This record gives sequence, C-alpha cells and structure tokens, in this order.
Amino acid sequence: MFKKILLIIASEGFRQEEYFETKKVLESVGFVVVTASDAMGKAVAKDGSLASVDLLVGDVNVADYDGIFFVGGPGALAHLDNEKSYQIANLSVNKPHGAICISPRILAHAGILKNKKVTGWDKDEELAGILDSVGAEYVKKSVVVDGNLITANGPEAAKEFGEAIVKLLKT
Repeated sequence: MFKKILLIIASEGFRQEEYFETKKVLESVGFVVVTASDAMGKAVAKDGSLASVDLLVGDVNVADYDGIFFVGGPGALAHLDNEKSYQIANLSVNKPHGAICISPRILAHAGILKNKKVTGWDKDEELAGILDSVGAEYVKKSVVVDGNLITANGPEAAKEFGEAIVKLLKT
C-alpha cells in the first residue's frame, strides 16, 4: 500500500527519537517518508544527529501527501511556529495529520484544534491552558487519536505515534 507521508522538522533542535523512530515505523510498512524543514541541507537534532531535508516548508504542496505530521523538540517552536506551518496545518485537516511533543502547540496556534482531544509535551504545565484557549481538550496520555488527528506527548511515544499513523492510514 503506497502512502506518502510528510514529516516536518525544525532545521535545528528537533527530537531525534520523534523523527527517526516515527520514520522507521512508517517505512517498515512501505510508506514513503518525505522530510520538510525551514532550511535545506541537513537538519540537526537535539543530540547532534543529522536528517536530510527534502524540501522547504514553504514549498510543501499538501495535496501531494496522504498524511502530514509535525515533529517536536526544543527547536520546533523557534523554527516552525509561523504562518507557513499554520497554512500547512489548515490545509491538512481533511487527511491524517498531527504532531508530537511540543508541536501540538503549533496546531493550536494554527487554529485547527477546536473540539479536539489532544496530548503533547506539558512539562511547563502550559499545554492545558493553551488548548483550552482554542477550544480543545487536553488528555494526559502518550498518544491520542481524535478522528484523523494524531497527537503524542514526546520522545517516549514516538514508536506508538508512528504505529497510530500506520493504523489510521490503513483503515
């Protein structure tokens, strides 16, 4: 089953587990994974590992993908919390989409989480308030699937996040 998935990562400071583990799960079932970022070349993970970037966030054509997901990490908000990402998020709502770690905040800022159940990184204890302010409900679980939206709370949930993407795309 040929499916093309877009993973969006920060050019600096993405969480390596959230990207590489998710990518591994998706590719293990034959999905093609394309990587977008805010800069071309090699993106640098929090631990210094590198990921090849296939295209710029500004060049993404949402129609080319069966699913679109934002990867988290300390660089996600600095590099991806912007109008280009919001546009991608808004155009993705009718297909499998989502985010892991801190990146559900990008979806909240994009205005696409109203009436959705969402999880994400909340060590600063701000996520529940952010989600409440946009009409979403914070659920303290590792992975939450609400319709075609998948969110996960951080690197420990990366494999489960990937598995949830596969399950949703195979139904």
